Amino acid sequence: MLEQMPKSCCSVSRNNIDDQLKLNTPQREKDPIDLSDFVHIKGGDFLMGTETKEGFPSDGEGPVRRVRVNDFSISPYTVTNKDFQAFVEATGYITEAEQFGWSFVFHLLASKEVKAKIKQVPQGLPWWLPVEGAYWKKPQGFDSTITDRLNYPVVHVSWNDANAYCKWSGTRLPTEAEWEYAARGGLEQKIYPWGDELEPDGEHRCNIWQGTFPATNNASDGYVGTAPVDTFEPNGYGLYNMSGNVWEWCSDWFSPKYHRQTTKDNPRYTKPTGSRSMRGGSFLCHLSYCNRYRVAARSSNTPDSSTSNCGFRVLADVR
Repeated sequence: MLEQMPKSCCSVSRNNIDDQLKLNTPQREKDPIDLSDFVHIKGGDFLMGTETKEGFPSDGEGPVRRVRVNDFSISPYTVTNKDFQAFVEATGYITEAEQFGWSFVFHLLASKEVKAKIKQVPQGLPWWLPVEGAYWKKPQGFDSTITDRLNYPVVHVSWNDANAYCKWSGTRLPTEAEWEYAARGGLEQKIYPWGDELEPDGEHRCNIWQGTFPATNNASDGYVGTAPVDTFEPNGYGLYNMSGNVWEWCSDWFSPKYHRQTTKDNPRYTKPTGSRSMRGGSFLCHLSYCNRYRVAARSSNTPDSSTSNCGFRVLADVR
C-alpha cells in the first residue's frame, strides 16, 4: 500500500487531474557536462531535520538526528533552461509534459488567452492551471518563451525527466541528506541556509511569496515567478537559491517516516511510495500557507508530475 503524502499549496500532482496516460522514458547515452564549476563538499556528519514549531510534523521533518554523508561535488545552481536545451538538442529528448500535452502553471503567470482555454482545475487547488502546450520551452503556455530566460531554472520537468538528464550528463540527483547537508552551508541547525532570520538587515535572501496567497504577490524581492539561478547571496558553500525559487527533485522516494526508517550513514529512502522527494521550497511558499523554504522542510510529488515551480540540481560522486 502506498503511503499517505502530505498536501501543499506549492505542488500539485498529475493525480489531481483525470489523466491515465502512462509513459516510458527512453534511455540516453552519457555525454558528460563540464563539472569545473561544481562545488566540492567534504563529507561529514551533521544534525539533520527539525523539531521546531515552524515545521510540519506530518511531513516527517523530524526527529532531529545526526547522520553522515560522503564527499560529493554539487552544482552551485539549479539546471538552467540553457543547460536543459543542450541536453534536448543533443538527444532529441521529449519531456513528459510534452508527451502528456500539458503541465501545471500557476494562475498569476498565465495570460488571459491561456486562461480562456482552461477547462478544469484541480479540486481544492484552483490556482493551479493545467495548461495545454506548457512545457520547459513554453513555461507559461503557448504564448511564452525562454529566449530571454536562458539563465533561469528549467521548470516543467518531472522527476523522470530530471533523471534522464542525469543519465546523459554523468551526474545524479542528490539524496535528501546530501541536499540538506549542502543547503546548510556548514551551519548547524539553522532555519535557513544563511541563519535563523528570514531577512537579515531587511535584505531579501530568497525568492518566495510576498503578499496574500494566492491572489496578490507584491514581489518585494523582485520576482513574481522564478528568478535567475544566480540571484541573491550564496550560502557558506557557495550554493545559490537553496531556499525558494524552485523546488528541487531529490533521488529518494518520499516517506513521512524517513527519519525513523533510514540509516544514519548516507541515508536514502528506497522503498517505492508513489512520490519522490522535493526540497527547498519555491517562489510560491509563504509563511501563512506553505512555510517550506526552510532547510529541513520536505515535500513530494509523483515522478511524472511537472509544474512551473519545480526544477532540479545535480551532483557528481567523488571518486
